[in-house]
Amino acid sequence: MKTAFVTGSSSGIGYAITNMLLELGFIVIGVSRKDFKINNQNYIHIKSDLTRYDDIVKLADILKKKNIFLHVNCAGFGKFQPHEELSYQDIQDMVMLNLTSPMILTSATLRSLKKNGGYLINITSIEALKSSKFAGVYSATKAGLKSFGDSLFEETRKTNLSVTNIIPDMTESNFYENLRFDVSDNINQKLLSEDIAQAIKHILSLRKGAVVQNYTIRSLNFGIKKSH
Repeated sequence: MKTAFVTGSSSGIGYAITNMLLELGFIVIGVSRKDFKINNQNYIHIKSDLTRYDDIVKLADILKKKNIFLHVNCAGFGKFQPHEELSYQDIQDMVMLNLTSPMILTSATLRSLKKNGGYLINITSIEALKSSKFAGVYSATKAGLKSFGDSLFEETRKTNLSVTNIIPDMTESNFYENLRFDVSDNINQKLLSEDIAQAIKHILSLRKGAVVQNYTIRSLNFGIKKSH
């Protein structure tokens, strides 16, 4: 059985991806800040706070000893307000979780990914492609993650590793729990977490010689609602 590694596996997009991979027969090593269980013997959970450098390094040391075929950088955090109102801690947490941890963890798995002719998938954001007010730090981290993936795509083209950035529009998940806005109630004005999981299923189904380098998924219509 092949092994997948997924960050943010306990909720939202990461949870949907984890369940899809388990259905496909993968062993899934999932990471989240909180204790979490899935009733499946092929799911292995590691509790780790990816905003903390020491936790990231400990996890990377574990991953170096694993034989990883698929690595999904999914965990993310966003706070949207005037830049001068962001706390220093919020800025640091977004950079650590959204950008620093994927780069360090990918460094730990890259040798086995290349050896196995596997897949590296970064879940970025539509904000990586545009400039929005109150989203400076979040957009910078997601644009940085996309750039990281694009560079690795070029760096590893002499191997059989496939590198893809998935770039989703607003997706229904717990991402918006503490924000002032949320996805629309209209099904055509939002994405579902399962849509992102299906994109990964599609990527895995492609002929190995063909790679979707950047996979952008938008809602059919635009919609948003205020949550507070």
